[in-house]
Amino acid sequence: MKPINRDRRELFERALLGAAGLALLPQDLPAAQGDRSADAAVLRSDEPAHAQGPPTQNERRPHYELFEFAWQDSARKRAVPARFYRPLARDRADGAARPLVLFSHGLGGSRSGYRYLSDYLATEGIACLHPQHIGSDRSIWSAGSPFTVGSRLLAASQDAEAIARVQDLRFCLDQLFASEFADQIDRQRIVVAGHSYGANSALLMGGARVVRNGIGVDLRDARPKAVIAMSAPPFYGEASWTSILSSMKLPSLHITCSEDVIRIPGLLSGADDRVAIFEATAGLPKCLTMFEGGSHSVFTDREASGGFETNRRIKRASCLLIAAFLRLTFDQDPAGMRRWQSQHDDMLRQFIWS
Repeated sequence: MKPINRDRRELFERALLGAAGLALLPQDLPAAQGDRSADAAVLRSDEPAHAQGPPTQNERRPHYELFEFAWQDSARKRAVPARFYRPLARDRADGAARPLVLFSHGLGGSRSGYRYLSDYLATEGIACLHPQHIGSDRSIWSAGSPFTVGSRLLAASQDAEAIARVQDLRFCLDQLFASEFADQIDRQRIVVAGHSYGANSALLMGGARVVRNGIGVDLRDARPKAVIAMSAPPFYGEASWTSILSSMKLPSLHITCSEDVIRIPGLLSGADDRVAIFEATAGLPKCLTMFEGGSHSVFTDREASGGFETNRRIKRASCLLIAAFLRLTFDQDPAGMRRWQSQHDDMLRQFIWS
């Protein structure tokens, strides 16, 4: 068994910042092809998740297995490491295929981030797949001088990497469905999700469409049936968000907080941008949740961001909200959303559901 790295400094570097905006240029998008004999390491599932994690972690042990893959996309000559949370069957009769959340990390993140969320979802029977986007991952914090971090952040948010991130997501689905786990996933219950830069990637995979030099860049993939966008930043170089997001017709959940502010070189973006992105999105049902307080990094594995107690409560509420949204989307069950709203009303600056 390979233990999960708990080094605090690595966690800090990984989760310092969620994302930049997005710039895209038209270019050829090769079909994803990979080495399907990629190495997989099995990790322990009985290790507790991050201390500020899901609401039930002190009440029961996680009920899943972790696998890490060293996938290689040979067509793009790009490594795509990934972590897979596989829920375990509750009993011998529990052989049902599982829903899947495909999660894209923010700028400077990695496949091991957002563990609090995937720990909760996998324990609830929802599989989670986290690719690591080489080029906009945690290596930007350590790839050179700390005085040039700003330039590395900007380089990581440019067109080629923005496209490559969505291709990473598509490639990971291809790999998973060519693996021994293929029959364990319900292909009609796939959600693409992401935080910050990863939220942009998720929206693009879900159908958001930008135009560069008069040419539309369409990265839509038909496999995801819903989108979860946590702290989505604006799209670089775009004047009309409606023109970008009116083509995103999937159900969507947008999560932010009142102090959700992105500050990186070339981008200052507040919670009002998250609201505008929600309003421009066409698909139904859609929900906007804005928590009171918090921070942009509160949705990462950082414990102190936004204040310890607020951080813990927002993480807990977000786990429950996402589970309720999945029931609404896939089971047409609105009761969970109504119940969630009534139970968390004291935490909310804004809640819109249509």
